[in-house]
Amino acid sequence: MGARRFGRFNTLGTWTLALREIRRFLAVWQQTVAAPLVTAALFLGVFSLAMSGRPPVMGVPFLHFLVPGILMMSVIQNAFANTSSSIVGSKVMGSIVDTLMPPLSPVELLAGYLAGGIARGLLVAVVMVLAVGLTLGLWPAHPLWLLAITVVAGALLGALGIVAGILANKFDQIAAITNFVVTPLSFLSGTFYSVEAMPPAMAAASHANPFFYLIDGARFAYLGASDSSPWLGLAVTGAAALALSLLSWVWLSRGFRLKA
Repeated sequence: MGARRFGRFNTLGTWTLALREIRRFLAVWQQTVAAPLVTAALFLGVFSLAMSGRPPVMGVPFLHFLVPGILMMSVIQNAFANTSSSIVGSKVMGSIVDTLMPPLSPVELLAGYLAGGIARGLLVAVVMVLAVGLTLGLWPAHPLWLLAITVVAGALLGALGIVAGILANKFDQIAAITNFVVTPLSFLSGTFYSVEAMPPAMAAASHANPFFYLIDGARFAYLGASDSSPWLGLAVTGAAALALSLLSWVWLSRGFRLKA
């Protein structure tokens, strides 16, 4: 096995796994790229009509205030879906052995899966940035910061997706995690409102939600304004991504709920 690993880190094997994950979501681009764009357009259209008379938020029109939150919400949902569906799909079809048998260490497996989740999140973000810029004329004030927070979001939700995929044995269980964990946390994290306008108890609860810092970081990248320090948000989300990645690595090392 040592000779087949191409050195201490199996770069070829990790790249192959990452490429498989990327090709998997590109093969159904209507679902993975077009659908989030349509959903975002519907959100913006409905809220622009329903809240047309609302005063500016953070000094910008309410429609512009919504854009970063909806963009990050799409990144969150797609990065999670990519890794979780890949692992659960392999378990359901019995092909997980094809991933476990090659000479890939747990770190390499983790890197390959995370690369797919990050790539899908970045692709969705790029498409939405271009669509919003061309239609609304709104472009990120700090594009490099948007890139950084999107990569962190992809890593955080990709790692969470790996954890969920390992725990789940069927797609119904992944749907339950999406519906009762990922979606509520993304909706209740300042996507459609400023957390500072909430009652103190609700604002404190929002600050304990890592998704809040992802959306707040995207808002800073787009508008140059945020509810909290963007550096604090990057530190919190980076620490959460690292913790979930370590948990994923431990479970991959033990073959927890993966090996018969």
